[in-house]
Amino acid sequence: MNYQTFQPSADLAALISCYWTLEVPADADAQKQRIIPDGTIEMAFILGDDIKRYTTNEDYIIQPRAMVLGQTIEPFYIEPTGYVNTFAIRFYPYGFANFVNTPLKDLANKETPIHNLFDREVANELEQKIIRATNSAERIRIIEDFLLDKMNEEATMNKIVKSTIDALLASNGSASISSILQADLSKRRQLERNFVKQIGVSPKQMGKVIRLQTALKMLLNKKEEKLTEIAYESGYFDQAHFIKDFKEFTGINPKEFLGNENMTLSSLFYK
Repeated sequence: MNYQTFQPSADLAALISCYWTLEVPADADAQKQRIIPDGTIEMAFILGDDIKRYTTNEDYIIQPRAMVLGQTIEPFYIEPTGYVNTFAIRFYPYGFANFVNTPLKDLANKETPIHNLFDREVANELEQKIIRATNSAERIRIIEDFLLDKMNEEATMNKIVKSTIDALLASNGSASISSILQADLSKRRQLERNFVKQIGVSPKQMGKVIRLQTALKMLLNKKEEKLTEIAYESGYFDQAHFIKDFKEFTGINPKEFLGNENMTLSSLFYK
C-alpha cells in the first residue's frame, strides 16, 4: 500500500488541505474497508480498477471514476475489484463551496460525478487530462489550473462560516456555537443556514466529527491510554458520551476499532 500526500500551491492553500494518492496492488483476498467521516469534501479520480461502495451488507454501487464525495456523517464500506490507483483532492470543509453553485447539502453522504457539478464537456476533458497525465505533479498542475479558472473573483468565503470552522478546529470540535458567537446569538440562524449551504452538514454535526477525529488519532497513536482519559482529553463529557459518538460515526466501539482488518485504510488516513 502506497499512500502519499502533497501540499497545494499558495493560491489554493486556504481552500485545499492536500492532494493524496493511493496505490494498492490487486489482491484476490482484499477486504472491505470501513471509511469513517473526517469532516472534509474530496474530489477523486479512480485511475485503477473499479471500486465498490456498499449501500447495504450485500448491495453495492460502482463508484464514479471522477467524483466528489460530499460530507459524510456515518461510516460506509468500500471494496476494490483489483488494482487501486486513486488521485484525490481533499478540501477544507469550507473550501469546495467556492467552486460550485450546487448546495453542498445536496452532495452529503454520496458520490456525485463531476459532470453533474460542472459543464459536462469541461468535466470530461478534465477527467481525460488526469488519466493521461504521467505523474502526480502533472495531475496537481492540471487540477490547480482547473480550480483557479473556476474560482469566481467576486465570490468570497462566508466569514461567519469560516470563523466557526476555525473555532471548531482550534477546540477539537468541543466549542459550542453559543460560545463561538459569544453575545451575538442573533447570528445563530444565519450561521446554521449558511453553514449547511457551504459545508453540507450542521455546525453541531461538524463539531462531532472533528472531536471524533481527535479521539481517533489519540486511540491510534497512544494505544496505552485508557478510554476514559481519551474521552476527557478529546473534550467529551464522559466515557459513555465518547463511546456513543464513536459507535455513531464508526459503527463499532473503540476497543473493536484497533486491529480490525476493515479499518486498515481508515487507520492509515488518520495516522
